[in-house]
Amino acid sequence: MADSYEYPLMAEWSTTDIIAVTTLYQCVEAAYEQPQGVDRHALLQAYQDFQQVVPQKFEEKQLDQAFQTVSGYSIYRTVKQARATDGMVKMKG
Repeated sequence: MADSYEYPLMAEWSTTDIIAVTTLYQCVEAAYEQPQGVDRHALLQAYQDFQQVVPQKFEEKQLDQAFQTVSGYSIYRTVKQARATDGMVKMKG
């Protein structure tokens, strides 16, 4: 999926933290890129795991903005859509 840009990551994160954050990025990418979208439960679980790594809202917003800058995809809008729907989450953009 993400072969033309680098994910925004923090140097102080552990390998487990990087995996959790990367999983969310990949779910958001799938919501935009995959024809069927991404399963809402998988996306929301990935978001919960992400929040364990990034518990402060301002850091979450900074990472969302950095991710959107490199990918064009919004974590915030994708999670908002997941909370408002059942089944698969498919984003346009």
